[in-house]
Amino acid sequence: MATIYYDADANIELIQQKRIAVIGYGSQGHAHALNMQDSGCDVVVGLPKTSNSRARAEADGVRVVTPAEAAEQADVIMILIPDQHHKEVFERDIRPGLAPGKMLMTAHGFSLHYSQIMPPEDIDVAMVAPKSPGHMLRRLFTEGVGVPSLWAVHQDATGNAEALTLAYARAIGSTRAGVLRTTIAEETETDLFGEQAVLCGGITSLIRAGFETLVDAGYQPEVAYFECMHEMKLIVDLMYQGGMSYMRYSISDTAEFGDYVSGPRIIDERARDAMRHILREIQDGTFATRWILENQAGRPSFTAMRKSNAGHQIEHVGADLRAMMPWLKPVDKRPEIAETKK
Repeated sequence: MATIYYDADANIELIQQKRIAVIGYGSQGHAHALNMQDSGCDVVVGLPKTSNSRARAEADGVRVVTPAEAAEQADVIMILIPDQHHKEVFERDIRPGLAPGKMLMTAHGFSLHYSQIMPPEDIDVAMVAPKSPGHMLRRLFTEGVGVPSLWAVHQDATGNAEALTLAYARAIGSTRAGVLRTTIAEETETDLFGEQAVLCGGITSLIRAGFETLVDAGYQPEVAYFECMHEMKLIVDLMYQGGMSYMRYSISDTAEFGDYVSGPRIIDERARDAMRHILREIQDGTFATRWILENQAGRPSFTAMRKSNAGHQIEHVGADLRAMMPWLKPVDKRPEIAETKK
């Protein structure tokens, strides 16, 4: 069982005595910076002079400098930019500012686990990975609660890395809920597997396959969308709140019986074999190498797959149906899909 740490296990004064640089001001970056600032920490945000996020960060009341200046000034440097940019930013902006005894942090272990970042031996290296989007991390902090995080120490050069990492987790509010100790390898490999086999790759492929099965059988696309896509959130929300047992308690007996007899026919031994193969590719670095090379080549396959999936029938049908439900606050980003994650 994982060991869980709470506020009483973390001395927040340790991080309050340091200057923290947050590199990036996206979903996670803004939440970490603002939560720590509200916790009495000395925070500076590192952004390029051309970044569109500079104005928002300054409006939020945080001090903004370039990434290189932030790394040079800070005692603790948290990298909160997309994985594919870690190596370039680390080598260009962060490494020159690393002095012995500083701490380098990430919120995901990809770049450390797959050696995109090779930190010097005389600094601490650690991770605090909140298990929520940044906007939720920030909102719950302002409400006096927090979201759980995973934490790990990758390199302890000073002998104080564990205590300082826990102090960081407390400053962003996560020890209010509890933080689970892990390793860089475990967090990276399980995170990638969950995304690919279940949360993103698995669920989107399952939804689309169900939609296509009904449409190919002659059923109306709109009805297929409701049954295979729209109601997914209702089921997931029940599981999120009370687990699978609560979901099964809440649905009809007919649906529950169908769950038991049909689910294992979809996720059968062939599907499990595919999951094991995906996990092996994550563990041995095959997936990481593929993603790194894809970025180095200018992302041709990624861009093509993004465009193809954005044009699928389920996206067009869904956009029309969501427009009928204003309480969902629907969004339609199909024409701008390539811009949404810049």
